[in-house]
Amino acid sequence: MSLRWIRFAWLNTLRNRRRSAVTVAIAALGTAAILLAGGFALSTYEGLAEGSARSTGHLIVGRPAQFEREEDTPLQHGLDDWPRLRQTLLADPAVRQVLPRVAFSGLVSNGDKSTVMMAVGIAPDAEFAVKGPFLTVRAGQVLADADRAAVMLGEGLARSLKATPGSTLTVLASTTEGALNALDVTVKGTFATGVPEVDQRLVYTDVATAQRLLVSPRISTAGVYLARMDDTAATQQRLRAALPALTVQDWVQQAPFYRGVKALYNRIFGALGLIIGVIVVFVVTNAMAMAIVERTREIGTLRAMGTLPGQLVGSFALEGLVLGGLGTLAGALTALAVSVGLLLFPVQMPPPPGRSVGYPLLVAIDPLLYAATAAGVLTLATVAAALVARRTVHLRVVDALAHV
Repeated sequence: MSLRWIRFAWLNTLRNRRRSAVTVAIAALGTAAILLAGGFALSTYEGLAEGSARSTGHLIVGRPAQFEREEDTPLQHGLDDWPRLRQTLLADPAVRQVLPRVAFSGLVSNGDKSTVMMAVGIAPDAEFAVKGPFLTVRAGQVLADADRAAVMLGEGLARSLKATPGSTLTVLASTTEGALNALDVTVKGTFATGVPEVDQRLVYTDVATAQRLLVSPRISTAGVYLARMDDTAATQQRLRAALPALTVQDWVQQAPFYRGVKALYNRIFGALGLIIGVIVVFVVTNAMAMAIVERTREIGTLRAMGTLPGQLVGSFALEGLVLGGLGTLAGALTALAVSVGLLLFPVQMPPPPGRSVGYPLLVAIDPLLYAATAAGVLTLATVAAALVARRTVHLRVVDALAHV
């Protein structure tokens, strides 16, 4: 019985091919728009998440005060006994690497000009091995563990100080005791992060040089890198239990830009999906309303022959399902083709506000997104057709037969 009704619904959609084609086309465009917009959002979330986790670590370990209030002097809230802490963290089976970080500020001078710097002490070999090429080297070379009293400068800062690889500069910073300390350093290379404001202030050096300048064996925080991002929550719980005196934050807590972009995109694409859904409902409703008006006498004849109103409503609902199904299939195939095409033929997006480099346009192919979108469009089309049909099929048989 159900197959006969489906065949009946299919044949009815072919009675006015032009109207059915328009309905299917609009449903397809709506489906494709939702899938492409949602796929772009998911791709953006994934890229920002990976970038944030790569920058800070999947987990960040520090003293509670490090995350709660500003330091009066460098490393005031720093971590003691870094080698022992590193061994404790590496003992967890999900931990791939642990990187120290010494963050401080001060001045950098070429002898004629001084400017403010935001400096970071890192373990160079491990840092570049774990993160990969996270900096774009403009000149010179990256730091190495063997280097001492060497720095890398952001290209804006290097330009301001007229510094090139091999230049000698002086860095000045307050020590943990509040005194001023100075150290001569050699420029190993210059880099670009893609954010001009950051490139005008950022300086990288090795941990030993930073600790020597600040006269302290402490580090600011430890970045914990995991084998899989999905292990973040479970590992965070284990490390919190193993290190009760310290705070273990995940990368999301250290990524305000990611949280802001995700909240904005959720609102934008949520509104877009709502608008497209309303359009699909109106188009299907209009198409079915016109079809029902044209077939009122047919409905009266079927009623006179004993067809129940519920069967007729179901028939029209199946017509809406067929139209929505064809549109959903066409839209999904279109979105899939565009997503794959962007992988085969990359398209570069222009730099977003605040950045100097663009990024590739990618659209994620997420099975859950495709399934949810298809279910939503099919449900809207079916319900819209059923609601329109209800009023007409309940007309008196005599009135339906007399309809002109």
